[in-house]
Amino acid sequence: MKTKTFDCVEMKRRGAELVQKQLEGKSRAQQLEYWQKGTDELKKLQEQKKGKL
Repeated sequence: MKTKTFDCVEMKRRGAELVQKQLEGKSRAQQLEYWQKGTDELKKLQEQKKGKL
């Protein structure tokens, strides 16, 4: 029997807990800013990767 070396569900839960802690106590505007910043960073990374293909 194989033993699991990676648990996708556990990784997802840890990520969700991290985001929850980062957003704790922030206003709606601050939360929207957090998500917008993450989106902008992802788009920038995607553009960089696109240029390297």
